Amino acid sequence: MTYCLGIRLNSGIVFASDSRTNAGVDNISTYRKLFVFETPGERVICVLTAGNLAVTQAVISQLEEGLDGDTDGDTLYNVSSLTNAAQLVGRAIRNVHDRDQKYIEAEDGSASSTFILGGQIKGRRMRLFQIYSAGNYIEATEDTPYIQIGESKYGKPILERVVTPEMELLQAAKCALVSIDSTVRSNVAVALPIDMMVMNVDECKVAMQQRIQPEDPYYLQISKEWGEGLGKLFNDLPAPAWFDETS
Repeated sequence: MTYCLGIRLNSGIVFASDSRTNAGVDNISTYRKLFVFETPGERVICVLTAGNLAVTQAVISQLEEGLDGDTDGDTLYNVSSLTNAAQLVGRAIRNVHDRDQKYIEAEDGSASSTFILGGQIKGRRMRLFQIYSAGNYIEATEDTPYIQIGESKYGKPILERVVTPEMELLQAAKCALVSIDSTVRSNVAVALPIDMMVMNVDECKVAMQQRIQPEDPYYLQISKEWGEGLGKLFNDLPAPAWFDETS
């Protein structure tokens, strides 16, 4: 299992993912799930992955090098728009499924995978997509400016309550860390290190990229203060007026 998210704001996009891969209680590993395709000043595209590790790695390879049997040679370094980039990811997923799915399922495995793709190409608008295992996709909107894949339920409440397109990038990065921390606390299949990337609108380059380790002082601080703050807030909530303590 994994947890990845992208938050699209008016001022840029924040991407974050955990790095745990779980193939059973005795087969837990760390793998990067956040990949950046960048030509500074011309384009920056970030892809986050969840699902069958072999499938997602094969898709990433094809996004870098071109699809098997594709004479056009499309990669994320030369597509002309973010829509074409999302379509390319879909084609790569279907290409890998056509090649490998029957063999994976013959071993009782699942070839399912999902992706987040976002970024900007010079002269075009910044966009954020979720691409499904079938290769189709949806786009983040003003109403829902974030996308999650993997183990999403534990980290969703804070996103729903605080994220708006007007939010500052620094606040969104903090929100992403709290969202992942909430998931880590609730699901052993999600764990640090956390990979994070931030981009500013219209710069077409990485503004910040960081791997956050379990012992990172800032992560430990916000994890502690968020938990303590929730406890204090709960204790300060008024009791229901209709509750009779004497009953």
